[in-house]
Amino acid sequence: MQPAIRISPTDNILVLARSLNAGEEVLIGGVFHAMNTPLGLGHKIAAHKIAAGEKILKYGAPIGSATAEIQPGEHVHLHNMKSDYLPTFTLDEGHEFHKHA
Repeated sequence: MQPAIRISPTDNILVLARSLNAGEEVLIGGVFHAMNTPLGLGHKIAAHKIAAGEKILKYGAPIGSATAEIQPGEHVHLHNMKSDYLPTFTLDEGHEFHKHA
């Protein structure tokens, strides 16, 4: 089994199909990339170099933007990307489900 899979052909990230240890290598685009840190099942790694500001694509849809350049095989998470979800998906003051003190 491949340790990382591309869910959609347009995705620029791969999703781990199993946990990986630090130092373990993943073949990406014909080149082996060693994991810097251990990563769990379902975590995302870059399928190729992603420029700062570039959209992160998962399931063929944008899920965020890179806040820094991300190298192939590098962990893609909140330390190098930001969510592009709209703030309307939060429970703001005045919403009927907002918990009042």
